[in-house]
Amino acid sequence: MSARFDAAAARLRPVFAEIATGTVEREREHRLPFDEVRALKDAGFGALRVPVEFGGDGLSIAEVAELLVELATADSNLPQIFRGHLAYLEDRLVAEPSAERDAWLTRLGAGEIVGNAWSEVGAGGLGSPTTRATRDGDAWRVDGRKFYTTGSIFADWTDVTAASDDGDVTALVRTDAPGVTIHDDWDGFGQPLTGTGTIVFDGAPSEHVALFGERFRYQTAHYQLVLLAVLAGIAAAVERDAGHEIRSRTRVYSHGLAARVQDDAQIQSVVGEISSIAYTAKQLVRGVASALDAAAATALERDSAADVAANVEAEIRAAQAQVVLSELVPRAATLLFNTLGASATSTTKALDRHWRNARTVASHNPVIYKSRIVGDWSINGTPPPFIWSIGTAESTGITADTEEKS
Repeated sequence: MSARFDAAAARLRPVFAEIATGTVEREREHRLPFDEVRALKDAGFGALRVPVEFGGDGLSIAEVAELLVELATADSNLPQIFRGHLAYLEDRLVAEPSAERDAWLTRLGAGEIVGNAWSEVGAGGLGSPTTRATRDGDAWRVDGRKFYTTGSIFADWTDVTAASDDGDVTALVRTDAPGVTIHDDWDGFGQPLTGTGTIVFDGAPSEHVALFGERFRYQTAHYQLVLLAVLAGIAAAVERDAGHEIRSRTRVYSHGLAARVQDDAQIQSVVGEISSIAYTAKQLVRGVASALDAAAATALERDSAADVAANVEAEIRAAQAQVVLSELVPRAATLLFNTLGASATSTTKALDRHWRNARTVASHNPVIYKSRIVGDWSINGTPPPFIWSIGTAESTGITADTEEKS
């Protein structure tokens, strides 16, 4: 890690520690972490990867990933809130040099935050959005409805995918602009405080409209990296809480192996498995982040042999890590209860949040498809898809014939 990482970590770790003190209470009360997001923003969390000359820390993806895991250990909701922001920032970082690119990097370096508004319910999907961006003289306006808008309720801007007469585009819309309504209606049993709800756009003015096909190539792996960091942070929190709860226990079972729970070899064995999962999770995040740094290094050589190879590597490594951690981290969260008594199920402890949050994160970008993609690459050398969509069969281009071949 660099000296810049050390400086950023020293600045942020007290904020992470303060965030951790209120995690259980926020989860129990369903209190959205507006104050915590503001504290992170004020401490420069959103500008970690912004180049120094634009007001940021200039960290690598691997260095940012380390801090994402630490933040997820404190509260798994918070890194996911910044997922869309980090992806938009990455897109600006590797864009061709221009005055517009510099202006956005300056804004992001000054602390402005971007949320996400890509997904739709119903027939529309990525590649066939029902949301539309329409020219209004020299400006643009957006109309439509989005769901899974993670982070946008906390953000200054939201990154919207939309159809237009020029093709599919992404458009930046201010969250406080006229015609923007944001709802906290995400009802998932896990990651409940990510602001993953609905946004309605009614002629909302937008800025920085760009063709979707010009987005940075390794974006899917980059989005997945944030979820992997969340899983790694949850695993670390499970290990932390297992140790704390076990050391605090004074009652033992008569058929146990020691006078103190913490000395019981059976308990130690279970915690050893939890610890091993947490270690593996962090190492996998580091490997994926390193692959993404390599892809970022070739971004201005788009479609060159080196660029294609780096992007395939990043996508496959992210998928492999997803396959492993989607199973292991929820398992670690279940094993936690094997080390404790029934008192551990008390809602005041909220230890169930680890499994709920891990299972919810693992349900993003369903892992069964990633397993198949990795297998096809391993057997046949088939490159992974860099963009995929969800919607009806008509909106995604799936037919009975293609389903039989898949």
